[in-house]
This record gives sequence, C-alpha cells and structure tokens, in this order.
Amino acid sequence: MNRILLASRGGPVDKGFTISPAMIYLDHNATTPLHPKAREAMLPWLGGGSHGNPSSVHRFGQAAREAVEAAREQVAALLNARPLEVIFTASGTEANNAVLFHVARKAGRRGHLVISGIEHPSIREAAARLAEEGMEVTRVSPRGDGVVHVDEILAALRPDTRLAALMLANNELGTLQPVTAVADACHQRGIPVLCDAVQAVGKIPVDAPALGADYVVLGAHKFYGPLGAAALWVRSGVEISGHLVGGSQERRRRASTENVPALVGLGAAAAVAREEMPQRTVHLAALRDRFEAALPERVPGAIVHCQGSPRLPNTSNVAFQGVEGESLLIRLDLAGFAVSTGAACSSGSVEPSKTLLAAGISRDEALSSLRVSFGIGNTMADVDAFLAALAREVAELRRAIA
Repeated sequence: MNRILLASRGGPVDKGFTISPAMIYLDHNATTPLHPKAREAMLPWLGGGSHGNPSSVHRFGQAAREAVEAAREQVAALLNARPLEVIFTASGTEANNAVLFHVARKAGRRGHLVISGIEHPSIREAAARLAEEGMEVTRVSPRGDGVVHVDEILAALRPDTRLAALMLANNELGTLQPVTAVADACHQRGIPVLCDAVQAVGKIPVDAPALGADYVVLGAHKFYGPLGAAALWVRSGVEISGHLVGGSQERRRRASTENVPALVGLGAAAAVAREEMPQRTVHLAALRDRFEAALPERVPGAIVHCQGSPRLPNTSNVAFQGVEGESLLIRLDLAGFAVSTGAACSSGSVEPSKTLLAAGISRDEALSSLRVSFGIGNTMADVDAFLAALAREVAELRRAIA
C-alpha cells in the first residue's frame, strides 16, 4: 500500500509522500494528497515540454486532444460507462450547478424539485436560489440512522417534479443513500435523478449505469487526483444543455478551454483507483474499525454517529460529550493531527452542521462532533497515535470545564 500522506510518527513513509513528519492527516473527505502516478502523468503538461490547446488543429493541439480523450476513457472505465457520456468540469460544484440550472431553464423556472436534507451546498444553495426565482423545493431529511428513506422521497414527489437529487455518500456522516431504489421509482414517473457521488467515487465501486441516476458527479481531489478537475456523467439519451457557453468544447455541453494537466491527473487517478479499489476498501475499513472499536475505552462517553448504517469505509463522525468540537479540533491540530468539524462560523458565532441537525442530532451534540476520514496512506500506527492524542485532549478539555 503506497503511503500517500504522511503521517505516522515512527512509521514507514515511502519516498515522495511526506508532507510533514510531525503531522498525521485524517481529513481525506475534505481533499486528498496527489497520487504519485497522477503527478507523474501531469508533469509533462506542467512545463515538461507538452503543451497545446486541445481545440487547435496542429500537432501540439492534437497531442493535447489525445491526452484529454485518454483521460475521458480512464474516467469512463472507473464508472463502467462510455467515454462520450463523460463531461469534464472544473469542480463537482460546477457539475451539480449545471444539472440544476439546466433543469430549471428547461422548466422555465417553474415546477418542483426534491432534494435530500443532507446534500452538498452546491445542490442545497443552488436549489435555494431556484426557489427564489419561482421553483418550489422540498427537502427530505434522513432519519436518525443518517439515511434518507425511499418512501419519504417518493411521498415528496409531485406531478410537476422536475428533478430529484440524492447524494450517494454523505461527506460528513459517510452514510450511503438508496440512490438506485429512488431512481427506479422516479423513472416510473418520468423524473430524472441527480446523484452527487463525489465522496463515493474512488472509495467504493461506483457503476454509473447500474446506479440508476441520470446524472452522476465526481471530483478528482477526493480520490488522489488534482484540484480543479471533475466530471459529470450523463446517461445516454438524457438531455444536458451548456451551463457555460462560448466555445464548442465538450460537444457544446461545457464551454471553456480544457485544463489539460488537471484532466490528465484526473484520468491517472481514476486508473489507479480502478486498479486498487479492492485493496483500498479493505484497508480503509480496517483503519476505521480499529478506531471505532478502541474509542469507547480510550474516550468514555464518545458517540459514533450512524455506526450501524451502511457507510463509506473510511469515515467516522464522532461526538464527545461536554467538549466543544472546534476547541478539540484546534488542540488536535496543535498536537499534530488534522481532522474536521462540520461547524461553521457565522456572524461571530459557531453554528452546528446542517447535515447533523437534519439527521436529528441535537445542537449541543452536533457542536461537539468531529469527522475523522482516513486515507490510503494512513496506517494502524496512525490510528493508535490519534487515539492516544484524542484521549488526552478530550480529558484536558473536560477538566477545564469541570
């Protein structure tokens, strides 16, 4: 298993992977380090002698075009899809926005949307804007298990529903959502489905055609590719109009000169993910399970959210009673561990995660929560070191408020 980030004190770190010998990175759901094979593939296009606009007809341009199309084939292979169904974008946010605003344009800014209450802000905020412009939006929250149930989405559908959006894996809780069942039911009513699979692709197998959605979104930087590269898969026969207009790139479905280095990196990361998928899922699940099994003894009162639900193999969302999550995150960072909290600072006050609140978790518990997301470069030694630091820092914070 390649060491992609670093992390471990006293543990082996392969050449070329260390960011800091003092830091252990446990925030892979936010972003991942660039895989060496992705970096190697990108280097010729980053001042290494290869350059060209893929729309140019001369040999420089044609070399760039070949590189972009090779990347498209690699991404399609990861999704078990056809290359012509893959549209390159600059981010998952752009891809999600493109679908929502396409649907709204087609409907004349009228009609109804159904989204889950735990969608990424790129869907949640886009839907809010469309609601301001005349569309109606129904948000369906998950139950306490962190899963949005099929019957509740179906109950929200109406004759004028233009789109249903349900993510495949939640970025904070890691819970997997019943996309296929929802898509099957929506298709019986003629309603297209958007699936934000950004957190899932590269961590678990994702077969886009079999998933059932009409639109599937992925982002390179969530599975060891570069920032600034993403893709939208559109089922054959399903309409999508250009969100960005101007040039004829992406078969007029997304104008803008292609970012060749980033797309080459995305393709390489997709190829590695396809090759390593079985080992990755086993390794990540082993790290998470070791952490969660030892946690109750090391940190009494810790609560693992949605532990019994189907989840991504790498994600734990944990609450620590009597502790403010933001303070704990800062102390852990100073101790050499990078994790995250879903809380956000707004107008000088810390607000709890909307996802955790939507799942029925209390405000106080949400504010005491951290997300730990393991990566393929982490080791069991990293888990043990983190548990020791976590136990120490939680105890210190509890003593301070006692």
